[in-house]
Amino acid sequence: MDDLRGKKVRIAVVGDLMIDHYIWGTCERISPEAPVQVLEVAKESNLLGGAGNVINNLIALESEVHVYTVLGGDKNAELAETLLQKAGADCHAVIKECERVTTKKSRVIASNQQIIRFDDESKEDISLLSQKTLLENLSAQIISYDALLLSDYGKGVLTPALTRNIVALAQQHGKPVLVDPKGADYSKYAGATLLTPNKKEASLATGIDIRNVETLLEAGYKLKKELDLTYGIITLSEEGIAIFNNEMRIIPTVAREVYDVTGAGDTVLAALGLGLASGLEINRACEFANKAAAVVVAKVGSATATLNEIEEYEHSLNKGQAESKIKDFSQITRIAKRLKEQKRKIVFTNGCFDILHRGHASYLQKAKELGDFLIVGLNSDESIQRLKGKDRPVNPLEDRAYLLAALESVDYVVPFTEDTPYALIKCIFPDILVKGADYEGKEVVGSDLSKEVRLIDFVEGKSTSNIIAKISGTKC
Repeated sequence: MDDLRGKKVRIAVVGDLMIDHYIWGTCERISPEAPVQVLEVAKESNLLGGAGNVINNLIALESEVHVYTVLGGDKNAELAETLLQKAGADCHAVIKECERVTTKKSRVIASNQQIIRFDDESKEDISLLSQKTLLENLSAQIISYDALLLSDYGKGVLTPALTRNIVALAQQHGKPVLVDPKGADYSKYAGATLLTPNKKEASLATGIDIRNVETLLEAGYKLKKELDLTYGIITLSEEGIAIFNNEMRIIPTVAREVYDVTGAGDTVLAALGLGLASGLEINRACEFANKAAAVVVAKVGSATATLNEIEEYEHSLNKGQAESKIKDFSQITRIAKRLKEQKRKIVFTNGCFDILHRGHASYLQKAKELGDFLIVGLNSDESIQRLKGKDRPVNPLEDRAYLLAALESVDYVVPFTEDTPYALIKCIFPDILVKGADYEGKEVVGSDLSKEVRLIDFVEGKSTSNIIAKISGTKC
């Protein structure tokens, strides 16, 4: 996750932009004019849809997004541009055709149930002039982009000729071009880096009924070979993503809960685009996209996933993997900020934890019970030597950190080199600062940075010093 942060990749999105319009209300009576329900409107909302949902996902993933599309000469076009600007996308390359109708899908929702949808749109191909202008605009800027994403909803922007020219342009400049395809004929996408069809779409495009592993293999490799794709990919909904290289690999999705799969495909395209644009190899990019999709399907409606949400999802999956719980100062600062935004209670404690024993486990378990997340500051080898002498620690930092992180009660471990954890505590600003009961009446470092200080009794007779003394045959 950290290799995706702070890079600010620049991604161009080309495709069919639309507005998702929602009319919300309740139906409690029948019209006297006809046997139909009467909706009492409570509110209306307008969101970016189609390629706009890809754009929203990229922005949520902290990408810089440049939009290439064609809108109509109507008020819906003005609304779409306003929504783009509000989202933070660059829409200087948006083209307008006066006679064209900007796609707007209006959904009527009564008591959380969609009862009707009506569309207002133009679906014919954009004009030759618009195609020429769009390609020229993209050609002038392509050197500055890290990836191109084509979001095809069959509304006329990605014509066969324009799509082929865009793919050729991307190849010429060595830029990855990722496509969310539409229809049964994928020939216009030939030469792309990858496509993201689902099983149903891939079956339609290949003429192969995907019903088992054998037919999945056949369809995947057929698409890859016939379209000369760099990577063959078929999305498998809740089953994950299938990648076709030298062999097929299925990367499974582990969604905590599935509420709504709306927009998950747009999330996969955006996450794959960010991953490849950031230099991830294809397997890692697919793993990242799967995690992003898992976050989105746990939400209602077309949604987005942020890097923080994906990181939290990763943490929930990796609780048993000690290495993933060991963080540095910058990482824990970001994590603490996210936890505070979620109103989670953070508990902090620190120590040497040289030879992990029952006393430590009991102490840490009691500390965890005080809040939602327990962060443990761990003295470096150098700081322990300064505090306890040249013969300590017995176990090096790497081993001590791993053993601590392997405990279920510990959420994160952060090593520090200073004699006190004050600088680390300043990164976290915990809700509760925990120390041993032997600090009764003493000043606790970092108490000014925490809302509360709690002291916990040690297990009598359990200490690292006693263990060392027993091993060496000396009295403690």
